Amino acid sequence: MGSLHRPRWGSLQFWPRKRARKEIPSVNWNAFEKSSAKNHLLGYIGYKVGMKSALVKDNTPHSLTKGKTIVMPVTVIECPPLKVYSIRLYKNGQVVAEIISSSIEKELKKVLKIPKNPKNAEKDFDDVRLIIYSLSKKTEIKKTPDIIEAGLTGNAQEKLEFAKGILNREINFDEFFDKNQLVDIHAVTKGKGFSGPVKRFGITYRPHKSEKGVKKVGSIGPWHPARVTFRVAMAGQLGYFTRVQYNNKIINFGKEMPLEFLHYGNVKTNYVLIKGSVQGPAKRAIVMTSCSRPKKETAKGSFEFVKIL
Repeated sequence: MGSLHRPRWGSLQFWPRKRARKEIPSVNWNAFEKSSAKNHLLGYIGYKVGMKSALVKDNTPHSLTKGKTIVMPVTVIECPPLKVYSIRLYKNGQVVAEIISSSIEKELKKVLKIPKNPKNAEKDFDDVRLIIYSLSKKTEIKKTPDIIEAGLTGNAQEKLEFAKGILNREINFDEFFDKNQLVDIHAVTKGKGFSGPVKRFGITYRPHKSEKGVKKVGSIGPWHPARVTFRVAMAGQLGYFTRVQYNNKIINFGKEMPLEFLHYGNVKTNYVLIKGSVQGPAKRAIVMTSCSRPKKETAKGSFEFVKIL
């Protein structure tokens, strides 16, 4: 008889399964130090629009469909321009100084307490990051901007020079990302609310004559230890979790898509087409970053955009 082998269900990396603290996620920028990003900036804020089918030409080497035109599912993400609120200077992981922009949108002043007389003094530092916010008033979905801290590539002095160069101007998606580049998608998933263990963990139904419920586990544990461990599938929150989707291919980007999307409306600013699906409902704020752990096979993919179907 073969040895019993039953791997546990569900990754403990995602425990506890509870609602995200905020809708726009934080990113560990220390994981991107070796990234080969274009023009230093590592992250960008976008808004999920919906999905479409795209007609593309497959130029991937050794692909079965090389040279042929294929239909591919794509997610449309609207990427309005961003502006820099401030430049943060770090020393040993602590903020030592902050250089605040002189041109700040009035919508941002309703969200943040901006000092009247900021002290834009430089001190000894070993790292530089940007506080950036989206100009969401240019879209149709909302006026309140979303704010994140974004990392940069290069040494400390190169980061500071780059940050000063974009401090008081609008920046666009195509300045920092290329077509057929891999990106990671950081976002909060669609919320499902309070759900039972069958839907939440995928356990099977008990026999139809079972006592005390069919859609539950048969035993929640022994008498001793006299407690229910977290490994037992129980009802609780499902969805609205912070998740990262790695190695997403950029198919194309452009300006003002002439299509109207259900649950979203019109795309008034820049947009990007991502191969496949992306977590979250329509209008969800998304942070797109350079790829932190690229996959060679996925990176080989090369697609020439033709049109949206």
